[in-house]
Amino acid sequence: MIFGVLFLSVQAGAQPNNPYHLPLTTTKKELSLQAKSQPSLQMVPLDNYIKGLRSDIRYATPNNFTGKVLYKTKGLYMRKIAAEKMVLVADSLRKMGLGILVYDAYRPYAATLAMWQIVPDDRYAANPANGSGHNRGIAIDLTLCELQSGEILPMPTGYDNFSDTAHHSFLKLDKTVLQNRAILKGTMEHFGFVALETEWWHYALPNAKSYPLMDIPFDKLGKWLKEK
Repeated sequence: MIFGVLFLSVQAGAQPNNPYHLPLTTTKKELSLQAKSQPSLQMVPLDNYIKGLRSDIRYATPNNFTGKVLYKTKGLYMRKIAAEKMVLVADSLRKMGLGILVYDAYRPYAATLAMWQIVPDDRYAANPANGSGHNRGIAIDLTLCELQSGEILPMPTGYDNFSDTAHHSFLKLDKTVLQNRAILKGTMEHFGFVALETEWWHYALPNAKSYPLMDIPFDKLGKWLKEK
């Protein structure tokens, strides 16, 4: 079971860039202790699990709603438990001739702080007082694409569109768009992810607070995973 073992290695209290005094995983030792206590909590490269994974990591470029680079990475990472579920998602979609394109997966807590300064609205940005599923390694932002061509399927809006049109409840859309959104939602939910009502692209595992928050830069995370 996951519950009850997650926070044994996490240090609480004030840390740099932690104004809410949240328990943040920031060291290799803390991350290793979590994985030893529960192997499903390992952080893993998502492209090691899904061959030919397509990505457009927006927050590693200025092409996002902030207009700024929020972190630097060429890789996508998730907890092992989430990555294994994403394999099932990808396999299921492959049977329909579809693939996924990922915009974001794990992101450091520092990025959540930066986003909140620009969009302090918890319908569209995670409140740093609580942290994000992305900071916990269990959330993913994605869309559908044609498996062979890589062409992105029509969806209600572009990524990070903060309007009612991006909500799952918005129905004044072309039939094809509604179908594409439903395929993504149905597949993700079938394998245990939960949709965010206000963002058609965002999914996370339930019981988010059962997973430790992390503020580990990508250069350190990639290095540590290679050193295992």
